[in-house]
Amino acid sequence: MAPVAALWPAALFSLEAFNAKRCDAAAAIGPNDNIKVTKLETFVLKNTWVFVKISTDAGVTGWGEMLKDDAKACAAGGARSGRLPGRQGPRRVGFHWQAIHRGAFYRGGPIKTAISSGIDQALWDITGKCYGVPVHQLMGGPTRDRVRVYGQLSEKTGVNALKVGVRGTRRSPFKYNEGQMFVDEVVERFKALREKVGKGVDIGVEFHGAVQPPTASVLIKALEPYHPWFYEEIVQALNVDVMAELARKTHIPIATGERIFTKWGFKEILEKRAAVILQPDVCYAGGITELKMIAGMAEAYYSPLAPHNRKALLARGQPPDRRLHSQLP
Repeated sequence: MAPVAALWPAALFSLEAFNAKRCDAAAAIGPNDNIKVTKLETFVLKNTWVFVKISTDAGVTGWGEMLKDDAKACAAGGARSGRLPGRQGPRRVGFHWQAIHRGAFYRGGPIKTAISSGIDQALWDITGKCYGVPVHQLMGGPTRDRVRVYGQLSEKTGVNALKVGVRGTRRSPFKYNEGQMFVDEVVERFKALREKVGKGVDIGVEFHGAVQPPTASVLIKALEPYHPWFYEEIVQALNVDVMAELARKTHIPIATGERIFTKWGFKEILEKRAAVILQPDVCYAGGITELKMIAGMAEAYYSPLAPHNRKALLARGQPPDRRLHSQLP
């Protein structure tokens, strides 16, 4: 995971770097002019990144990105969505999101939601180009000018936070119930890191949903004396009750969300307080439209968002994802 894009070169980014300009094709389009979608194409790269391109009769195109896993299935599903419902133009983004979602017999899940995520991003891209503004301006403008990130510690860039995985001296945890020797190894490694970087650096701990609950239960308590910043995906989110039970055993914030889809998936997490930091992914969770709604739900529970972004190329380096981060509550 890379909440708020850990691979960005600086600890803080400025919105001044993202002043959108209207493309030549969009310059002649008025707010009341009708434009139509003419083509939807999907592209699978050799590294299995999946992109979607939507073209219009006005010459304005939009790009989005889908789930990397199950790439061919996502690309095929996206291509079948080429005839966006009705005669509605591409700027009715919310209409298209609902039509795609409600028109499916099986709703939610990684593939269906990834398809709608990519299409949603592309439609927002078109809309922003038509009006000559970045997406966050269409949603009310930024709520902040800077966002903190974690990554490689550097005085030059100002990064003063990082994230590490759960690992012993020789391996990562894989047994259902790891013994005390392995737990001690994990703790000693984390203790040594804490002593090296000092108290002025925040350190998140990535469990990656790969640690079994009995082991996770022991580790989250054993690491507490060395002040982790947060625990990420202490267990898989398939059984939210188990995650909530573990969350009640520690005062360290729990983060999760990269494998959770749509507002309905996050509803149970919030209601059961299984996590207090949500990490929806703009390429998995339902696109920009849905991420904005998830953020609103989280705010009602005083839960911050650290949007996940490990694989996304478009969202990591370019709009809409960075602007979306600035606009969330």
